[in-house]
Amino acid sequence: MAKQIFINLAVKDLDKSTGFYTKLGFTNNPQFSDDTAKCMVWSDSIYVMLLTHEKFSSFTSKPIADTKSSVAGLFSLSVDSVDEVNSIMQAGLDAGGIEPNELRDYGFMQQRTIEDFDGHTWEIFFMDMSKVPAE
Repeated sequence: MAKQIFINLAVKDLDKSTGFYTKLGFTNNPQFSDDTAKCMVWSDSIYVMLLTHEKFSSFTSKPIADTKSSVAGLFSLSVDSVDEVNSIMQAGLDAGGIEPNELRDYGFMQQRTIEDFDGHTWEIFFMDMSKVPAE
């Protein structure tokens, strides 16, 4: 079996969050979704599990972080072009996300940040390996 990553996120409004992630380009896998969780697919190896607070709490004894006021993690998604970065960002903004800071251009990498309704932070970036500085 191929190695995969599943990122589990606690969300307050499952339907609203599902719509937001769909606008970013994720697709829903109904086989692993129900009224408490949605399996959102980015690629063959990257999945985001959107979980209601009640469902999320069943996996941990720790309190759920308030990601609107504190950062619990930064999640990054690579894409194939700056145009794709901008397209995904615009779709996310149109869906109600917020962009907490401006585009960062490192010469070899352009990166934009979007937050979902719960404050989960995503970095959408394009990296041109031919422009990476030599050591």
